[in-house]
Parts: sequence; structure tokens; C-alpha cells
Amino acid sequence: MEELLPMIGWALGMALAGAIAFGLLGLVSGTDETATIAPITLLVILLGVPPVGVFAFFMAAISAKHITHAIPTTLLGIPGDTMAAPLLRDAQLLRELGVPHIALRKAISGGVLAALIAVPLAVLFAWLLTPFADAISSVAGWIFLAAAVLIAFLSKSRWAAVIALIPFVLLVLGLNAFTLATLDKTLTVSFFLGIATGPLIVDMFLAASPVGRKTLQRADKRRFELAADSRTWKGRMPSPFGVLSRGQLGATAGAATISSATFVFSPVAMTVLMGELFGSRVKGAYQRLTTQMSVKNGTTESTYIAETLIPLIAIGLPLSPMAASVASPLFNAPPVYTIDDGVPNNLHTLLEPWQFLVFGLLAVIIAVLLTYPFAMTQAHRAAKWIMQKVSHEAIIGAFAGLLVVISLYEGGVIALFVTLTVGLVGGMLNKLFAVHTGVQFMGYYVAVLSVPGILALFA
Repeated sequence: MEELLPMIGWALGMALAGAIAFGLLGLVSGTDETATIAPITLLVILLGVPPVGVFAFFMAAISAKHITHAIPTTLLGIPGDTMAAPLLRDAQLLRELGVPHIALRKAISGGVLAALIAVPLAVLFAWLLTPFADAISSVAGWIFLAAAVLIAFLSKSRWAAVIALIPFVLLVLGLNAFTLATLDKTLTVSFFLGIATGPLIVDMFLAASPVGRKTLQRADKRRFELAADSRTWKGRMPSPFGVLSRGQLGATAGAATISSATFVFSPVAMTVLMGELFGSRVKGAYQRLTTQMSVKNGTTESTYIAETLIPLIAIGLPLSPMAASVASPLFNAPPVYTIDDGVPNNLHTLLEPWQFLVFGLLAVIIAVLLTYPFAMTQAHRAAKWIMQKVSHEAIIGAFAGLLVVISLYEGGVIALFVTLTVGLVGGMLNKLFAVHTGVQFMGYYVAVLSVPGILALFA
């Protein structure tokens, strides 16, 4: 009991922090999960927060953000983040029908239901996979190579992304050799930061260039139409079970179950697939659109949770698109968490399976209790305040400052240059060729884990 109480305290405190911070950040349109959640989680780890606190913070952060990201998506018609993009068309059609408030409630209710389902299911699937963990770890280098090729091929760029892995891997190898010769050590965190914030770094370079600045200029302020506020209930606020119909409850639960098991596929692709799979069976435009809103937003929760928990609990290696991007600090954040030579020393070894289940559910419940009532009752007021008062430039500046501080912490000016180099190249791959951050993170692991094994065969 004496050991349990401090863990509960850390879990509660950090879950509250994660839910509040990213519940609010979800209101800001265009805040990509990899560029926001990953760096902040990395900072939490480097500050010395205990493993249970780190895990609770991350789980609450992804759960809260994928509830409130539906607010700008449905009420303003602009995606709250990357995972909100598949919801945009359905949300726009429901706006045209005059029921954006229904779209919002269906989306956030689906997210709540799926998050609560995904945690125990992910732990169960991880438990089923655990007997094979040693065999998987022994060939980790080759698995990372195969996973990198698969994830690249499943991205929008297909074979272009697969081919782009080659120069990106060579870039990582060259920078690693340079930092080893200069600093007598290789870097990790700086590579992560560069990949995670690549599009942001590209935009900053464009803004600093007279030629590039022209592509970012606008003749006038952007205008958005905020849907009217509407509350359709009396008395107590309805629960997700009251908002979703019986068919929508079943569809959302089914999608959450399927997407929790298929943890090796892209979260965006699974979100689109689940929406089409379950929505196509519903007759009537209104019922189909509202079902797709609940299913799709539910899938954004279940994919993020399952793709983090299954590889983390069962193997300890980032063998999913989510684990290799947004959740990467949970696997590899030197010097605190490492996966040297494919051997994990991270949350996989520091937490027991029951702790993942109990504290994962605790974090999700805290995030739901904070964000669901807020999104149901204050969405219109919050969206209006964010659009009028919050400066996107200030948020970008804050994350740019965080990038500089963490890079300097790991390796001084050399590490900062590495971050900028990787970010500039990775950001251009992302923006110009749709080679997303998951592919790039897997490319990094191929460079540090797969290439040495391949070279050893020919030595």
C-alpha cells in the first residue's frame, strides 16, 4: 500500500496535467499530435517524472485531444489535428444540414466509448502476443526493416515513400557518424525532435526566406463561420449512451475492437476504413453521417491507444506507426528510456501489465470527466475565444523554444544543428511527398538497429 499511494498520486496529478493541457490544445486547429504530444512527453520524461506518471500523462493527453479536436472540426469546418481530417467531410455535410452540434456530440461520444473499450482490449491483445516477445526481440533489426517498408508502402506515397527511406536512412547514418566523431556519442532525442517537428521547421525556414515567404502570405484575414450554439436537452447532461443510438453504440464498439487488434496499420487509414465499413451499412443520409462521425472519432481514440499499448506491453519496441511517432518517447528517450541493440529499457520493463490496465483506464477516465462535459456545454464559447484571442504564432514560438532547449540539453549546438537538418529534410519529405513522420521514425530505427546487422552479414 505504501508503494501504491505514491503511484496513484503521480498518476492522478500527471493525468490531470495531460488532460487539461491537451484538452485545451485540441481546440487549436492544425496542432499535429506528433509535433505537440511527443515533444511535451519527452520533456516530462527528461524532467524525471516516474514511469507511472509519464504513462498517465500520455494516455490522458491523447484521450483528451481526440475529444476536443472535434470542436473546431465540426463547428468551424477546420481539422483540429491530423486525425481529425477524416472527419471533415462528414462534419461539413452535417453543417450543411444545419446540425453541427449533433455532429460534435456524436463524435465526442464515440471517442469516449472507444477509449474506454480500447484500453482493456489492447492489454488483452498484448497479453496474447507476449509469449512471442523473445523471438520478436531476437530479430528486431529485421522486423524494423520489414515494418518500415510496410508502413511506407501503406502511406499515401506508396513506393515513393519506400524509396525515400534509402536517402533518409543514409542521412541518419551520416549524422550519427558525425556526432560520434564530434561529441564522442550518438544522439537520439535530437533526431526525434527533428522528425516530429519537421513541417514546423520547414514553415519557419519558408517564413525566413524572401522567396518562400510569398507562398505563406495572405491578402486578407482568413474567415470562418462558427456554427450557432444549440443545446437540445433539458436537465442533466446526457451521457454517451444517451447521445448514441443503439446501432451507433454497436458500430462504435465494433470499430474500436477491430482497430485495437490491427495495431500495425496507419491510424488515419483505419479511421477512414472503419467509417466506410460501418457507415455503408446504414440507410438514410443523416443516420449514415452521424454514425460515421461516432465511428471515425472513436477509431482515432482506439488506434492511438492500442498502437501504443500493444507493442509497449508485449515487446517494448516501437513496432507500429503510432509507437514509432507520437508515442516514441515512451520507448526511447535516452538517457532515461533506451532500446539499445533491440533490448528495451523503458516502460515495458518498468511497469507491470496490471499497471498499464489500471493507470491507463484511470488516465482515460480523468480525461473524459474533464473534456466531455466541457465539449458538450462550452464548445461554442471555447471555439469563439480560441479563434479571437489565441495567437497561432505564439503557440508555434513556444514549441520552437522547446525544441531549442531540449536539443541544447542533449548535445549543445551540434545537437541543435542535427535537429534542424533532420527537420528540414523530413519536413520537406512530409510536405512535398506525403512521407509522414511514422515512416521517418521507422527509417531512424532501420539506421540504428537494422543497418548494423545487415553490414555484419557482409563483414
